[in-house]
Formats: sequence, structure tokens, C-alpha cells
Amino acid sequence: MAKASQPKDILTRVQDLGEEALHKLAEAPGGAKFLEMANQSRTRLDEMQKRMRGLDVLEERVDALERKLDELTKKQAPAATKKPAAKKPAPKKPSA
Repeated sequence: MAKASQPKDILTRVQDLGEEALHKLAEAPGGAKFLEMANQSRTRLDEMQKRMRGLDVLEERVDALERKLDELTKKQAPAATKKPAAKKPAPKKPSA
């Protein structure tokens, strides 16, 4: 049972060390600016992921429209070749 609590303690220690490192980084010259940029990057990444999910929906709609267009053009193509166009009558020559 003592072995089961050891990994938890190690993970907790690593987490605590990470938090301490972030606090020390914020106190270092330029560290606050670095942390601010990291947070802004995270926010921008989240926004980009939302936009990319929106593109997936649009791609699906475009695919569906392309399939419908293909079906419509296949249906219209045989009808157009079925009947040849009627010939125009030859123009009359004026008599002199």
C-alpha cells in the first residue's frame, strides 16, 4: 500500500516544482513578458481551433453541394443529346 502512494507523492512534487519555476520565471527580468506572451499564444490557439472546426462544417456542405451538382448534370446531359436541333430552312434567293 505504501507503493501506491509514492507515485502520487512524486507527481505532486513535480507539480509543485513546476509551479515554483513559473513563479520564479515571472519574477525574473522579462519573465512576466514571456508568461504574458505564452498566455496570449494559448488564447490565439484556442481561437484558431474554433475556426478550424467551423471549416470542417463548411467543407461538408461544399461536398454535399458538389454531389448534388454532379447528379443534376448527369441527368441533364442525356436529355440534351437525345434530340438534334432542327435545321433552319435555306434562305430564298431574290429573283431578278
